[in-house]
Amino acid sequence: MTITADHGYDDLPRLMSLMTGDEKHDFAATSTLDALWVLYDRVLDVTPERAGAPDRDRFLLSKGHGPMAYYAVLAAKGFVPEEWLPGFGSYDSPLGHHPDRVLVPGAEIGSGSLGHGLPMAVGSALGLRAQGLTGPGVWVLIGDAELDEGSNHEAIAYAGAAGLDRLHTVVVDNASASHALPGGIAARFEAANWSTATVDGRDHAALYEAFTAPHPGRPHAVVARVEPKNAR
Repeated sequence: MTITADHGYDDLPRLMSLMTGDEKHDFAATSTLDALWVLYDRVLDVTPERAGAPDRDRFLLSKGHGPMAYYAVLAAKGFVPEEWLPGFGSYDSPLGHHPDRVLVPGAEIGSGSLGHGLPMAVGSALGLRAQGLTGPGVWVLIGDAELDEGSNHEAIAYAGAAGLDRLHTVVVDNASASHALPGGIAARFEAANWSTATVDGRDHAALYEAFTAPHPGRPHAVVARVEPKNAR
């Protein structure tokens, strides 16, 4: 098994093309690609060598039903070997249609069922606070359709009231939610005492600026708008 970490963003389409099969959820994957890349390339304090370090940043992929972009980024950054990618989704591959934290190096949670990632991120942030670990950030990426799930709204309300300022939520908005939120996605977080930013989900500079914006005393949500799912 050979792991290299010398890939750039331009190599991600090739890495994704190595993964084939009937259950790729292509757009669910590609909608997250730019946000994932900017996080792993410029924001997250985690490397393959420090994947188990107590003071690492935690990234939780809640939108786990389309993990090809996630696997491609993990391969590009040296967490998993490139030769695993062609076996994606096969019976004996560690790279399943939903990520498994036991099998995928660098994965913090098993995911795919909508609505679980944000509550788990709240728990992670609370756990770090209880241990006195104030440095690590907790990041969770969710899809806009996940906001149809009530568990997320409980998590949003609690995190804002608790002032979990090491918690960050990236909402990839491809207009696939069944129920519109009055005032838009950001307004829902703002009503619960979150800091927010809404940006073009393909613009790396805008994503980086939004991801790194200061938000003392409050959790932070970044809404990354991409092409509507039904427009493809």
